[in-house]
Order: sequence, then C-alpha cells, then structure tokens
Amino acid sequence: MSKGRAEAAAGAPAILLRYLQEQNRPYSAQDVFGNLQREHGLGKAAVVKALEQLAQQGKIREKAYGKQKIYFADQAQLDTVSDADLQGLDAKIVALTAKVQSLQQSCRHMEAELKDLSSALTTPEMQKEIRELQEECAGYRERLQNIKAAANHVTPEEKEEVYKERQKYCKEWRKRKRMATELSDAILEGYPKSKKQFFEEVGIETDEDHDVKLPDP
Repeated sequence: MSKGRAEAAAGAPAILLRYLQEQNRPYSAQDVFGNLQREHGLGKAAVVKALEQLAQQGKIREKAYGKQKIYFADQAQLDTVSDADLQGLDAKIVALTAKVQSLQQSCRHMEAELKDLSSALTTPEMQKEIRELQEECAGYRERLQNIKAAANHVTPEEKEEVYKERQKYCKEWRKRKRMATELSDAILEGYPKSKKQFFEEVGIETDEDHDVKLPDP
C-alpha cells in the first residue's frame, strides 16, 4: 500500500463519522465508497473496515438487511433541535423553495431568449442577406424596365384573337384528320395489302411521320 493510501486509510474513521453525521441518512458501504472515493481516495476495503470499527465503538449504528449492512449516524449523539428551531428551519425551507422556483422560472426565460438569439442571424449574416436581396431587387427592376420599354407588346385583344385563330385551325385539323381516317379505313377493308403499304403507294403522310401531335382542345 502506498504512503498516501495508508494515510487515507488511517484517517478513514474520522472522515466517515463526519460524513454520516453531516448527511444523517443511511448508507451501505458501497454508497459511502462511491461518494467519497474520488474526494478522499479511500479504497473499498478501508471504507468497510472503518465502518465496522465505528459500529463496534458505538459511534454509528449498523443494521443488517439480508446480506447487506446499512450504516447511519447514532441519533443519540446528535444535538436535539427545539420546536422553535424546527419552525425556523421549515420557514427557511419555504423561503428557499420559493427562491428556487423563481430562479427556475428565470432560467426558463433565459433559455427561451438564448434559443431565439441562437436562431437569429448575426450582424454580418444579416448584412450579407441585405446585400443579396438588394442585388436581387435591382435585377428585377432592370428586368421590369426592359419589359416596359419593349415595343412588341401584345394587347389583350390581340392575344384573344390569336387564341381564337388557334381554336379555329385546330378544330379544322381535327375534322380533316377524322375524315381522312374514316376514308382510309373504308378503303383498307377491301385492300389486299397492309395499311403502311397503302399509305406508301398513295403517298399519304401522317402526323406521326412528322412527329407532330394535335393540340388538346
């Protein structure tokens, strides 16, 4: 055992006695070891030995629950507290509880504010976005100016006339296509060859041959 570990083990009883009296609640040896090992560097064996020693000396109390032992401060060795002191402690608890609630509410407000600030743009980011928006607006203004300055505008009346002409010619196209189809089908009923051979002999070219499609009505 190192010198430091030996010194810690020698002082373990005093450390554990003070700890159990300050906490004034039951602990197992494992609990005490886990709570004090980092701060005081006590080994598990030193903790168990010190607790058993304190219990044998009557400085702490020991109770067995199955295979596990629980250690706690001897209540007879602790100072008694008067009713007035208890009432004072209760009042202090109420005041501290109210303070905790107030601080928790303040923390929630600060967390909400922090979340808003974290999601907001920084000043450089905002300046960059403003420049980009200004450039975009300038482009739209230039485009609008060019449109207004153009001399080839189509009036609503001219546009309507174009649509009417389109409907007229599409209707005629559809009519003639139907007539041609009906006529060719009638001829093909008595034609000894295929439809393709008939079109080649007669010299008929279809919309499909030129990859064109009749517009939707």
